[in-house]
Amino acid sequence: MTCRVTLIPPAITSALREARFDDGSGELDAAAVRRARSVAALLPDADRSAASPSTRCRQTAEALGLPAPQASAPAALDVGRWRGRTLAEVTAAEPDAVASWLTDPAHAPHGGETVRALCDRAGAWLEDIARTPGRVTAVVEPDVVRALLVRALGLPEPVFWRLDVRPLTAVDLSGRAGRWNLRVGAPLGEEP
Repeated sequence: MTCRVTLIPPAITSALREARFDDGSGELDAAAVRRARSVAALLPDADRSAASPSTRCRQTAEALGLPAPQASAPAALDVGRWRGRTLAEVTAAEPDAVASWLTDPAHAPHGGETVRALCDRAGAWLEDIARTPGRVTAVVEPDVVRALLVRALGLPEPVFWRLDVRPLTAVDLSGRAGRWNLRVGAPLGEEP
């Protein structure tokens, strides 16, 4: 049986605009809520919903009119001591650390989680939800979308940083445990 998963990154917040390492605890502003509500009618119906534990993901799911998540989706990458700082600030202070972090998925100079660990965690979640056929809509952090794509498609981990994920877009995966297909280019709300 096939499982279809629509991944939706949350509406934009000031932390996302500033490229700030955060924990997703910032709330959506009124414009972000309006934008999410404006695309809600375009979402395909789902049998189940999920959301990352961050405030912005939960608020986006609510603004999209999704039922209360039946499952928790993976949390964002833990960036340790870099939390609260912008990428520009960290790069200015620790250029070698940032360079190694962006090139080595097993390196975590911030003292938090590695990209590899995030990919493993996200991949395990995807395989778990695939055990139940049907359609799942999940509002997840942009880095979780990247990690899910790396694991679902068997991509090399350094590709993680080459995947651009825009707020309030749909990324569709279909398949079953161990074999996934990516559907690209569909406007939000278009049926398969």
